[in-house]
Formats: sequence, structure tokens, C-alpha cells
Amino acid sequence: MIKQASLLSVLLLVASLSLKAETSGDVFTKVDENPVPVRTVAPKATRGESGLVAVSCIIDEAGKVISASVTKSTNSLLDESAVEAVQNWSFKPAKKDGKTVKVKVTVPIRFDQA
Repeated sequence: MIKQASLLSVLLLVASLSLKAETSGDVFTKVDENPVPVRTVAPKATRGESGLVAVSCIIDEAGKVISASVTKSTNSLLDESAVEAVQNWSFKPAKKDGKTVKVKVTVPIRFDQA
């Protein structure tokens, strides 16, 4: 299960992401104001499993996660749980030039043994 301290680390990482160049279309990776988690859901892990899963997600202009997928993982048994959890998160939307925009970010989810 994810520990409260690990969840706080994830929140701080997402809030302080150094986003880089824009991608094609209307999804950005560089914005003036980063998305900030306002609602998080802890992932469910099989007892005894631990690892780190990097979940890449697109957050829309309303702060809703509209897609999520695993980009890196140290334990594939945790991948589905990490993606399901992040899909239920909500964010204060990212802003570019004063307007809310879609943004692509990577959220690290750490699972610690219970």
C-alpha cells in the first residue's frame, strides 16, 4: 500500500514538475502554471508488493485525467492499480497564457510493503 508520506512526495513532484517543450496539437508539456492535484486516490496493492510505477497522463482543461498509461515500472503487478488510481485523481488545471489547457505529465506512484 502507498504510505501517506509517499503520497505527499507524489503530490509535491507533480506540483513542481519542470515541464518541457510543447507537443503537437493542443496538449502541452510546457505551461505557465503546472497542474496541482486537488483530489488523489491511493492505489490498491497486493499485500507485500512494492515498487515504483511512472504513470503518464493527460489532464484536460477542467483538471480531469482523460488518459493514463504506464511509462516505466519496477513491478508490473502494480501497473494496473497505479493507472486506475491516477485516472480517479483531479487537478487544478494547467494554464498557458492565462487560459486553462490540456497538459501531459508523468506521476510517480510508489508502493511500499504493508
